[in-house]
Amino acid sequence: MRILIAPDSFKESLSAKEVALALKSGFENALPDADFDLMPIGDGGEGTLDALVENLNLEKKSINIPHAYTSDGSVSFASNGQTAVFEMAAICGLEHIPKEKRNPLALTTQGVGELIVDLVQSGIREFIIGVGGSATNDGGIGMAYGLGYRFYDSEGQELEPIGANLGLIKKVSSENKLDLSGVTIRLITDVDNPLCGQHGATYIFGGQKGLSPSQFKKVDQDMSQFYTDFAPEVLKLAGSGAGGGMAAGLVAFADAEIKSGIDFVLDCVDFDQRVKSADLVIVGEGRMDSQSLSGKAPVGVARRTPSAIPVIAICGSLKDDLPDFPVAGISAAFPIIGQVADLDQVLAAAKENLYRTGLNIGNLIKLSKTL
Repeated sequence: MRILIAPDSFKESLSAKEVALALKSGFENALPDADFDLMPIGDGGEGTLDALVENLNLEKKSINIPHAYTSDGSVSFASNGQTAVFEMAAICGLEHIPKEKRNPLALTTQGVGELIVDLVQSGIREFIIGVGGSATNDGGIGMAYGLGYRFYDSEGQELEPIGANLGLIKKVSSENKLDLSGVTIRLITDVDNPLCGQHGATYIFGGQKGLSPSQFKKVDQDMSQFYTDFAPEVLKLAGSGAGGGMAAGLVAFADAEIKSGIDFVLDCVDFDQRVKSADLVIVGEGRMDSQSLSGKAPVGVARRTPSAIPVIAICGSLKDDLPDFPVAGISAAFPIIGQVADLDQVLAAAKENLYRTGLNIGNLIKLSKTL
């Protein structure tokens, strides 16, 4: 039996590679004769960089950025001198912001623009940017500020580039923006949500970043008004809501192109060829919910898996807004949490819980052969 293990990272807990290794350990204990193909992946959110480095022959590097939320200001990226790959989550990701300080209206994506400027000045002409996993909801105006754009209110006063000010912007200046002629920017996103509305950045992702439901309507209206005034074409773009509207901002201010994150990554890791030899595919992410059906990693893998090969999801938790399985090509889904505990304890126990869940499913597979 050959098992292809293709998980995404478990946010704030384990990398995709660590998830894959823990699952393999459990499965091979129950199925010692099985072969394994480990394929850690990302879909545009955190973990995407690691998934692409090997397959695109890139070298990992780091650089200090003034407005990065990392503990020391350093940001990881990968490059071959011509092409650079980085994740916005490495600069302003949720994992960098302590829970008590999470306020997406006060945080900025300015560091993303600063990194683009530094890399363009060093000779980079092609960017692949993973957009997802952010702690921000500024519509990408912070990033635009980092590129040299400036934003003003009705009195002509310059505004700080944060989400709280989106509704106050009456003028945008591009006088000192970075020249991006000859530069190609491709965004890989982990969702296909639009920028605004009930399925947009604020309503779907704002809660996990620290917004209360009572704020959703006003924040969404401000985002919609800003883009209606300055770049209405992005409002209808699938995926423009990724990264708290970062995708919309990069399209509007940097002429970027949006790509499906999971499909881009699966192409890079030669998934379609490797899956042909698999008897079972294992996918996973930290929490599977209705958002997962909008193009996140587990469903993206399942869609590309031949129908004759079963796909099982192993996740940190399963939200109750999911329909009954099988759904979206996934035959069954299993949460790994074994007992009620504080979130910090649950995150710390993820590796052990993954091992145990893999072991139990492996034992079920072994048992099924005797029935």
